[in-house]
Amino acid sequence: MNATPVTQPASPPREPAWTHCPYCSLQCGMGLRRTDAPETSGLPGLEVTERTAFPVNRGALCGKGRTATEVLAAGTRLTEPLMRRSPGGPLEPAGWDEALDRIAGELVRVREAHGPDASAIFGGGGLTNEKAYLLGKFARLVLGTSQIDYNGRFCMSSAAAAGIRAFGLDRGLPFPMEDIATSGCVILVGSNPAETMPPALRYFTELRENGGKLIVVDPRRTRTAEQADLHLAPRPGTDLALALGMLHLVVAEGRTDEEYVAARTTGWDEARAAAMAHWPELVERITGVPVPQLREAVAHFCDAESAMVLTARGPEQQAKGTDTVGAWINLTLATGRAGRPHSGYGCLTGQGNGQGGREHGQKADQLPGYRMLTDPEARAHVAGVWGVDPDTLPGPGRSAYELLDALGRDVRSLLVLASNPVVSAPRAAHVEERLRSLDFLAVCDVVLSETAALADVVLPVTQWAEEGGTLTNLEGRVLLRRKALDPPPGVRSDLSVLNALAARLGWEKGFPEDPEEVFDELRRASAGGKADYSGITYRRIAEEDGVFWPCPAPEEGGAPHPGTPRLFLDRFATPDGRARFVPVTHRPSAEEPDAEYPVLLTTGRVLAQYQSGAQTRRVAELNSAAPGPFVQLHPQLAERHGISEGDTVAVTSRRGRALAPARVTRDIRPDTVFMPFHWPGQGRANSLTNPALDPTSRMPEFKVCAVRVERATR
Repeated sequence: MNATPVTQPASPPREPAWTHCPYCSLQCGMGLRRTDAPETSGLPGLEVTERTAFPVNRGALCGKGRTATEVLAAGTRLTEPLMRRSPGGPLEPAGWDEALDRIAGELVRVREAHGPDASAIFGGGGLTNEKAYLLGKFARLVLGTSQIDYNGRFCMSSAAAAGIRAFGLDRGLPFPMEDIATSGCVILVGSNPAETMPPALRYFTELRENGGKLIVVDPRRTRTAEQADLHLAPRPGTDLALALGMLHLVVAEGRTDEEYVAARTTGWDEARAAAMAHWPELVERITGVPVPQLREAVAHFCDAESAMVLTARGPEQQAKGTDTVGAWINLTLATGRAGRPHSGYGCLTGQGNGQGGREHGQKADQLPGYRMLTDPEARAHVAGVWGVDPDTLPGPGRSAYELLDALGRDVRSLLVLASNPVVSAPRAAHVEERLRSLDFLAVCDVVLSETAALADVVLPVTQWAEEGGTLTNLEGRVLLRRKALDPPPGVRSDLSVLNALAARLGWEKGFPEDPEEVFDELRRASAGGKADYSGITYRRIAEEDGVFWPCPAPEEGGAPHPGTPRLFLDRFATPDGRARFVPVTHRPSAEEPDAEYPVLLTTGRVLAQYQSGAQTRRVAELNSAAPGPFVQLHPQLAERHGISEGDTVAVTSRRGRALAPARVTRDIRPDTVFMPFHWPGQGRANSLTNPALDPTSRMPEFKVCAVRVERATR
């Protein structure tokens, strides 16, 4: 029996049910408690409470976390299946059996007519580990398709690729968040935690209170940059040159840790030669960052006893994102930082389960435990757990954007879980057109998102407070989400949906609805893999406030493995235990400004909204704080185009046009405009963005494209 059961009474508890926020990768601890207040939000007085004992957020929550129960309201969320009974007809209420029969029938029809790879699955970085695991199993066994990927490809895939290339292993942070506060210097590249994950900001504040230095690299003066000791504002798409310029100075000033490089790395000579081609004055011309600021950044980083580099979407969402992150990793290796206390390289993952979501099978090229589909031993191990012949498992499929681009052509049917690509994908108008061209589209979601509104069948599924399961936060800490209340009648879990569809398609066993039963199978499937969860149980997670992977199962009679909060202290996860320098050089973005499109666009998030906004745009308090899209531009650029504060601005790229009010500020470079990407319609920022892909990670270039701006005449 579990120490704390996942399933609890149907009514919200008087004492807090400890769980985790449904939004970002911090996975902040929170409680859900019943109150005597009048019924609100469609629930009997359910409120969010602090969970001060949880170490990541220590009770702190942002506005999104505080208002998370709003989306549980019956009037806000889906509570019955919807089905389109005729082409072009409206979505109408349907029974569960009717809806599931329709999905299963269409999947069979497409497979018989066009083969298994004509059916595809698109998952989400918010799915629990159990759902991600079973979704990958469903794709590869039940559908027999290789065509599965997820929106986490748009999150940190470049950092993952660079981490594997350098260290042999990818985990967002190879150390707990608490290590940030005790480092001597942190370079934060392309991240704005003050708005994207506010409870994390305390670690950077504590860093400075402890005497450490914070350097922020961002083309905008964000709320995070305002708190930095040094703000570097490079031209979008030039982070790679900036990192190489800093490494050049490290070498030129004799600041390399030669003993560390000799003992713990390989490939330094080639990486050093590549960096030396990026002298400071050249880097200033490329990036716009003055040489004195480059020197100051190097001094802060190298003078500190310990130091780390943390990257996020800024450098990663580029068509050269893997090399860009690799350049920052090279900087940490050359200065002897990686794999040392309070030091190293880490990635601030974005989505709630962006880390665990790809570890266990919904990424196109991976099997559970971070095993690769192309590895015969990995295939044999997972096939053995599943009870099938390894040769029956399909190979790697398309990456996320490539999969979306193939819809209506090679791919004829699509099942979407917990994702809204109509808003979140690059070149979004094209993706919307591809979705409309499908023979069949089914969506499982908690709300009628813009993607769900296009579907032939929509299934209403449970939310975070209505289900149990595990998630893995940005530290690699595996956490337990506890069920606090029953969902409304007519709503089922994603696991129940997969169970029912598998049964209709001939798989009566192997797809349990109980999340703990799924997790026990996941543990076996991950055993011996890089992301080994085999020593983790629901009981341990509950008792220890999470367990860090890798955590292998003990030998018979042996003591439990303690988990691994800090990676690489003794050796890296490469065959020889050494980290790999990778030589990289700067190259232009996939799309540079020209006479027709002379301005750079970069995109991102705002404090009160989250990802595609499908949930947060339904919360009154959050909408009041961030009611719609906007275009942030510098006064010089605004004056050049006759634009004043609040004017409607038209932003046009080679892929589309977006309209939004102007916000004129000196907090952005004069050659750059910024748009948040949370909204659909005419203000959809991703109508503009470039789907050019990184050759290694297949990450689209969200963070830089060429546009023109003008005062709109509608």
